[in-house]
Amino acid sequence: MEQILKYARLWGAPVAAVVFFSLWCVGEAGRMGGSLLMWEGFWPLVLMTLAIATATWKPLVSLGFTASLLAGQLFALIPPMAPNHWAIYVGSFIALGFILWTAPRRIRFIAAGTNTAAAAVMAFLMLSWRYGDGVGWFMPATAGDRWMLQNNGWQLFALLLLIAAACSAVGLLLALYQERGSLFRAREQAQNSLKETEIDLVVEQERIRIARDLHDVLAHSLAVIAAQADGTRYLSKDQPKAILNALDTIARSARSALVDAQRVIEGVRDDGMVAPQPRLSDIPALIDGMQRGSLKIASSESGTPVELSGGQEMAVFRIVQECLTNALKHGGRGTDVRLHFDWSGPGLTLHVASTTAPAAPAGQADPADRSTPRVGRGLAGMRERAHLAGGWLTAGPDGEHFRVTAFIPFGSRDATEEPAGSAAGGTVDEAAAPAARPALATAGVSLPAAPASEASGQEADDRG
Repeated sequence: MEQILKYARLWGAPVAAVVFFSLWCVGEAGRMGGSLLMWEGFWPLVLMTLAIATATWKPLVSLGFTASLLAGQLFALIPPMAPNHWAIYVGSFIALGFILWTAPRRIRFIAAGTNTAAAAVMAFLMLSWRYGDGVGWFMPATAGDRWMLQNNGWQLFALLLLIAAACSAVGLLLALYQERGSLFRAREQAQNSLKETEIDLVVEQERIRIARDLHDVLAHSLAVIAAQADGTRYLSKDQPKAILNALDTIARSARSALVDAQRVIEGVRDDGMVAPQPRLSDIPALIDGMQRGSLKIASSESGTPVELSGGQEMAVFRIVQECLTNALKHGGRGTDVRLHFDWSGPGLTLHVASTTAPAAPAGQADPADRSTPRVGRGLAGMRERAHLAGGWLTAGPDGEHFRVTAFIPFGSRDATEEPAGSAAGGTVDEAAAPAARPALATAGVSLPAAPASEASGQEADDRG
């Protein structure tokens, strides 16, 4: 049924016009005098046929054909209707039905008003002695129009309106039927969309739960593996070199796997795809963006850069990002920040120094009351990232500056080498750490020792 109405909506009016024209030609074939062009109802029939044919595609043009017919008859440009030709006017009402079916709401009101006026003009043309000669059941008027219109005008006008209402009802019913079908389809689509959304929500909630559980399991398990491997190295300093190398490899692999797993889990978007994670190549864009935020950043680099793993690069980026954010947060606009990347050691050493906020004037309350220190997450998060990347991080105040030093070891190391410091009871990290803490090249000052920084870092946790 829907397919039939679809074709009828598109081609119904032209087909109805052909049928209308053909039926009139067949019905009046014996009274045409042998020539269709000489037949007195030819032009009214042609104009009404065109009105029907264009009702669906050009409704205003269709109304124009009806108005042209009536105006031509009023001004005697088109022959008036013969007593048995009045039904040609019905073509205007057939066109009205198609217009009410297919046209927009505003065009529907225009068509209804136009056809109401046209029905009144049709009744006048058929009853007036100047134009018509009756309509078959009315006697011809010879004594003026007043008596004929007064006695029969309302009856004929009501009859024409009744025919127009019947055609309009068919068109409106078809329109309402199709609109009802469209509403049902829209409701069905909305219900299907709601079901799909609910399924997606359930899947997303399950994905989040699985990611959280997976993160907890992996974080705990891999952290235990790394801690056990490091502890075993402490207790097994007299073991053969191969065992110590194996334990060192286990600890490093566990930390690297933990960082990479965290990167993958945190990078899962709503659609399940992995979002691109920041790398070292994104740091210049980060610095440029923070400079637009009124930070004065001086960046420098020494040594030959060495390729780091993906997790280590992300850890370096996050540490730099947190340092710049803290500098803007605690130092305010115009804070001087110095970054230095030192590639000369067994790993990347990152130095960050920023000026601290000026002390509050005497008698003025300090907005950051040191008596009630706030436990921040920034420094703890940076230490955790550095630790998971296989390195360490220290932070603390140094006069008018707040300094952060992070060390990230290079990913590749010869497993056959004797770990430095093993003979003295230390670990590889312990032996490499002092050598990997050079002074800030661009600052011209030395950094505080690691223990002092660690001790002062607890005090500076509120910078996170």
